[in-house]
Amino acid sequence: MNEKIMVVDDHDDIREVIHVLLTNEGYQIIEAKNGKEALELLDDSIDLIILDVMMPEMNGYQVCLLMREKTNAPILFLTAKGQESDKTLGFSSGGDDYLSKPFSYNELTTRVKALLRRYYVYQGKMEKEENNDDHENHEDKEKEVASTIDMIIE
Repeated sequence: MNEKIMVVDDHDDIREVIHVLLTNEGYQIIEAKNGKEALELLDDSIDLIILDVMMPEMNGYQVCLLMREKTNAPILFLTAKGQESDKTLGFSSGGDDYLSKPFSYNELTTRVKALLRRYYVYQGKMEKEENNDDHENHEDKEKEVASTIDMIIE
């Protein structure tokens, strides 16, 4: 296993716990303490992103929208915000899964493994479908989601 996972959380202790947990599972971990740093570190080598919602300067939903412009890697929201409306925002902004804090270590590692498995199994299919998609419709949908998130946040 050589998958690289980015952990984005403004709390050092959360990043450290996830780092230890996932390195013990054989994953490479790259850490970012905020959305701006995460966007700077994001590249094609990242296989999965674990993203907090409540961060200074830029929240996780905004970061997720910007990440989706650069990557199709799965994004797992890991956050204290666990209301249904929070989860809806997470999925609408481009997230693939949502886990509320406090979380079980077993559940986190299980979700990480499942997201990576699906990403690699379906990655080839997605590339074929993207070549056939109408990119203008995709851009309109992204703008609509971004506008909705901005209205809810304000």
